[in-house]
Order: sequence, then structure tokens, then C-alpha cells
Amino acid sequence: MNAQDHTFFHQNGYLLLGQLFSPQDATRLRTAFDRDRAEWRAMWRALDSAYQTVNCDPLITWPGIDEIIRHPHILATTEAILGGPLCLSEACLRHMAPCSSEGWQNWHRDRPHWQEHPLRTAYVHAMVYLTDVDESTHCFSISPEAADAPILDKEAQLQRGGIIDLHGPAGTVVLFNLSVLHTATIRPTQQERKTAQIYYGRQDQPHLSNFTTLPARLWRDHPDPEVRAFYSVLNPKSHAFAAAFGAAV
Repeated sequence: MNAQDHTFFHQNGYLLLGQLFSPQDATRLRTAFDRDRAEWRAMWRALDSAYQTVNCDPLITWPGIDEIIRHPHILATTEAILGGPLCLSEACLRHMAPCSSEGWQNWHRDRPHWQEHPLRTAYVHAMVYLTDVDESTHCFSISPEAADAPILDKEAQLQRGGIIDLHGPAGTVVLFNLSVLHTATIRPTQQERKTAQIYYGRQDQPHLSNFTTLPARLWRDHPDPEVRAFYSVLNPKSHAFAAAFGAAV
């Protein structure tokens, strides 16, 4: 992460990394995504509407997602933002269906800001587009916010920061502070949107959520100690599954 990128993140709360995955890799990953939806339908659940479903246990159903989660450029940039050794906090696959009605947004912050951090960032969310995203499709949107600006309520922040729609071809990656105001933008479209959404924290901070199960093959049995450490911050769900299957923590 160079000084220019660091300054941009400080001033805006997000960073567009561009097309980190080649078109060929994006096609291969999208095929695996589609296979996961077809073969593990019971693992997918509806979110805020009929247009978005999610699987938050891809490490169980699609172990190959580790290729996305531990992409070297994503990890290096995120570690520079957070300022400490990383851990995985959550990993989800999300599918947005075509929409024939009017579009909408649900602006929100996932967590309060970490005031003691120089970028007010406790967790970084990596949005990985597995399909092309443009003005005619659903997309991710954010209201830019500087790390030293007053924290405003939703309407005041949208008036001050405006709205940035993040578009890009399949393979594009966006990193953002999940405490900055953001939303999925649902648009009338015949196109599906497919994403992998990865949440990173620091190993010295608490787990983010209780959605993603971390398998013992990663935090206990992996031969690389750095990989074991990366997957070492277990949430209660992971502890419960470990106990149920006799994997001592």
C-alpha cells in the first residue's frame, strides 16, 4: 500500500484495488460459485429481500474460496490499513437476482468506528465482484467519509459525502471500512450479481460475527503456522462445531 492509497483511504474510507482476478480466473471462480449454489442450496438463506441470498459458510462448502480470502494483494493492503496481523472475521457468498421493480438502497454501518485507530477502522470488508458490475446492474455504493471528519447520522452523511457507485468488470475488488455508511444498490435489471465478501480483522481484536464456521483443518491442522494464525480467531459457532466434532481448541 503506497502513500497515495493510504491517503485516499484516510480521506474516503474505501479503496478500489481494480481487477485483481483475471477474466479467466473470474470465470473459473464464478463457475465454483454457481456450483456452490446448485449443490448446497440448504446453506443459502434470504437476506433483506427476495433479491439477495447468502452462504456464510463457504469454507465448508467451497474450500477453494481460500484463494480469494488469502489473495496476497488483498492481505497486504488490508494489513497496512489495520496495522497488525490479520485474521478472517467472516466470509460470505452473495447472489442478487434480477429485479423488475423499482430499485432501492438500505444505507447502514456494520459496526461503530474504532476511535482509537488512526483510520477509525476495526474491520475491513473486501467486496469481490464475480460478475461485471456497471450502471445497468446491482452494485455496491458508499458515502465517502474521512477518518478525521465528524461522524454524522445517515441523512447528514449522505448530504456531506454524497454517493459513489463502485463499478467494474468481474474480478474487481473494493476494500472499505465497514463502519463507513454503505449499501447494496438494487436496480431494475435482468442481470445477476455474484460476489464473494470477505471481512478481515486483527488477531488481537474480538471476532466480528457468528456467521462463518472456521474449520479445524485451517486453524489447527494446516501445516503453515501463518495460515493457522490467520484463521485462529474463532467465533462461538466455530467453537461449538469444534466441540461437536471433537476438535480441541
